[in-house]
Amino acid sequence: MGVVIVAAGQGTRLGGAVPKQYLPLGGVPLLLRALRPFTAHPEVAHTVVVLPAAEAAAPPGWLASVLGGSLTVTAGGAERSDSVARGLAALPPTCQVVLVHDAARPFVDPAIISAVIAVARRGEGAVPAVPVGDTLKEAETDRPAGEAPRVRRTVPRDSLYRAQTPQGFPRAVLEAAHARAAATGGSATDDALLVEQLGVPVRLLPGSARNLKITTEEDLRIAERLL
Repeated sequence: MGVVIVAAGQGTRLGGAVPKQYLPLGGVPLLLRALRPFTAHPEVAHTVVVLPAAEAAAPPGWLASVLGGSLTVTAGGAERSDSVARGLAALPPTCQVVLVHDAARPFVDPAIISAVIAVARRGEGAVPAVPVGDTLKEAETDRPAGEAPRVRRTVPRDSLYRAQTPQGFPRAVLEAAHARAAATGGSATDDALLVEQLGVPVRLLPGSARNLKITTEEDLRIAERLL
């Protein structure tokens, strides 16, 4: 079973001179915290970290010191889907089930990893997810600049979920999904969408509010408090 950790973005919404995946969280780089649950998991045979090209050629010292054997790096692409495809290609052929995880999620629970693996081994996609708890408002898009948007409608939330990672799939399915996206020029913010477009079932598994994705400074402050 293989894992692709996506860490090739620049984290522009967070700002700062240090790329988001390298920011310290409780004194430990965010990427390293995201890695540990997978490298310690008994069912994970190989993990590939996808980095920006410059960092892949010369990884930070703390990462370079643990590379080798079942943990390797590769260079990402222009879009997230390009980076996942490159990470997938870098996994050994023996890895026939693949999990994809965002480096910006440092608190994934090993039980979630195990649950995702179990579904992917049965031939389907698996996505940890949390039911939407807030009331959702859809806004009108045609408004004067600087004016607050008006509500177009209130969206029923009963069947809505917030998708998380790791997302797991049979390798052949994920490869086919990315090949189709590359051929059609499609892209997606998560791999499940590409697999859904193939017509392969994707299951929603119980996620965790703790499995947050760090995108803003406020997210980072919440993560520090969670520690």
